Amino acid sequence: MQDSDSLKDYQQVRLLAIRSLFEIIEQSSEGTIIVDRDARIVWMNERYARRFGLEDASSAIGQPCESVIPGSLMRDVVNNGRPILLDMLDTPKEPLVVMRLPVHDAAGKLIGAIGFALFDELRSLSPLLKRYASMQQELASTRSLLRARQAKYSFAQFIGTSAASLEVKRRARRGASSDSPVLLLGETGTGKELLAHAIHAASPRAHKAFVSINSAAIPETLLEAEFFGTAPGAFTGAERKGRPGKLQIAEGGTLFLDEIGDMPLPLQSKLLRVLQEKEYEPVGSNQMIQSDVRIIAATSTDLQAAMARGEFRADLYYRLNVLPIQVPPLRERLDDLPALSEAILEELGSQHELEDEAQALLARHAWPGNIRELRNVLERTTLLTDQLRLGVRDVQAALGNLAPLQVQAPQVNYKQACAEFERQLLENTLARCAGNVPEAARQLGLGRSTLYKKLVALGIKSQ
Repeated sequence: MQDSDSLKDYQQVRLLAIRSLFEIIEQSSEGTIIVDRDARIVWMNERYARRFGLEDASSAIGQPCESVIPGSLMRDVVNNGRPILLDMLDTPKEPLVVMRLPVHDAAGKLIGAIGFALFDELRSLSPLLKRYASMQQELASTRSLLRARQAKYSFAQFIGTSAASLEVKRRARRGASSDSPVLLLGETGTGKELLAHAIHAASPRAHKAFVSINSAAIPETLLEAEFFGTAPGAFTGAERKGRPGKLQIAEGGTLFLDEIGDMPLPLQSKLLRVLQEKEYEPVGSNQMIQSDVRIIAATSTDLQAAMARGEFRADLYYRLNVLPIQVPPLRERLDDLPALSEAILEELGSQHELEDEAQALLARHAWPGNIRELRNVLERTTLLTDQLRLGVRDVQAALGNLAPLQVQAPQVNYKQACAEFERQLLENTLARCAGNVPEAARQLGLGRSTLYKKLVALGIKSQ
């Protein structure tokens, strides 16, 4: 009996709560509307009617909700039976915060929907909206920054199938799988920065930022601040909030140090601390910041010669030189010229093709500017030529003075030179004597047995 009374009390309290809730929302809201199963208005309070230009609410009865409230989604609620608990409704005066709920009969059948305009001014929600807008702006800024700091190149864009190129890509792919420093060595224009991007793109850090800094392009007085960042008010003119350095921006990702051979000695010692201790201090700060970045360095400078001159720290060199990759100049991988030329022309959006003779001319040039120079020459050729077939004259006009390849004589020591001279002398004498060893020995002034021994030692066959 007690349980029955308790259940009756619950039902009564529930009905009272529902009635009270409706009355409170209807009285305090800026508008209330009820529609039937066909989304036609069956009731609307006077405040809502006046907001939408009606003299009285009765004139809205029977009309489709959209004809009275443009942009209304009440029809969606009665069609799918799902509530829209919080939404924005644009009106001619100002936006409204609205709530829409489905209405069911005692048997649970959907018979209509009810809508409340909760606020006509957004002042009460402004703190929430401001925080939401701020979070959205911060997220968009972070995504934009991350997109700008993504790797631009992959290993597929390092063109070449020569033995030298394949070895470079093999070592670079191996380096991508670890967090060890990589040191890219080679002349300017050989593709060191492209490889740095590709290593990052193939590494577990690919989803994080790729940040580059060129030691030769930034004044020495600003390089430390650019690298480590600054504390608030670290020096006159510094930003009040401080400024993050490239190390902080690259956190969790990869920091590419281009032309590291030009880094000043004081900064080299601080970089060494980052590599060894994984920590650093911003300029003007006493706070130690932990660092998790992968370092890829590149230089066209002979670092060993720089160490001998005292211009580069030996301890930093050995810390960076964990995985050195020597990127060969173009003159040492001329087999890649056809593929490189085709890729560059495609990148330029050109329909031009190189004739065989023009390609042969390119192969006779030493390319002191490497791939960067090749791109420059091909772009100039396409701009100066009306024909789609690029001939020798077209390429020659764009190339200018040919820098011929230097053919280096093979290095031979004294013993090797003597052995080669002796071989040539014996072979020529035997040929002159029609293979007659005794006659060849007489002309050479050697004993016959001595000549036989020499022929066997040198692998020269006699008749």
